[in-house]
Amino acid sequence: MTSIEDGHTIAVWFSCGAASAVAAKKTLERYGDRHLIRVLNNPVKEEDEDNRRFLRDVQAWLGIPIEIVRSKKYPSGSAVEVWEKRQFMSGPMGAPCTLELKKYARQEWEKANHPDWHVLGFTADEKKRHERFVMTERDNVLPVLIEENISKEDCFSILRDANIKLPKIYSLGYPNANCIGCVKATSPTYWNHVRKMHPEVFSQRAEQSRKIGARLARHDGKRVFLDELPSDASGRSMKTMNIECGIFCEERKFS
Repeated sequence: MTSIEDGHTIAVWFSCGAASAVAAKKTLERYGDRHLIRVLNNPVKEEDEDNRRFLRDVQAWLGIPIEIVRSKKYPSGSAVEVWEKRQFMSGPMGAPCTLELKKYARQEWEKANHPDWHVLGFTADEKKRHERFVMTERDNVLPVLIEENISKEDCFSILRDANIKLPKIYSLGYPNANCIGCVKATSPTYWNHVRKMHPEVFSQRAEQSRKIGARLARHDGKRVFLDELPSDASGRSMKTMNIECGIFCEERKFS
């Protein structure tokens, strides 16, 4: 990895989550006086609407604009549209919504803007994920949160101390600020939480996944359609779940 030099451009990818918000703040504090910092967001239609409020609050906290980066192929930013056009919702390697709306949109932006460095919301408890990304994707990533030993829980505390209200989705018991009804999840605990908190979303996912043929949930050791999932089925606690929807697109160790 080459060394960072004065005048380099650093792209911070803000996902409307707590970790990426704090990563943006720490990047500005650490590098803002000698480098061009650009904070960027890939909006997704299926995220909770309060994420946009959180974005505005974080933007005011940072003191610089958060730029919106949209997919040219899917300007609506709708994951539902991606699943319909691709006739595919999720698999072992991830989901097409993340690839189309985030990864490919980022790549389009990178080709036009040529950033020197990237900052992602990898926390201190995700050091191995950062290392895997550097090994398999690119090595020009600044591990801002990892170097300062900042965990996900620390990020929540930092935002509260700054009087920034976390996205509503966290208070509803979800493990992150991703889309409601994330198709990378297979946990019966997760899907029954969606059924309880957002029944209309659960019904939409059940209908579309049945139409496409995607068995999104796992129950009794096998994949099942959402409309086959018993309403009392459960697995690991929601607090232990972490579904990634960024450069990586995966479900992290929960069932």
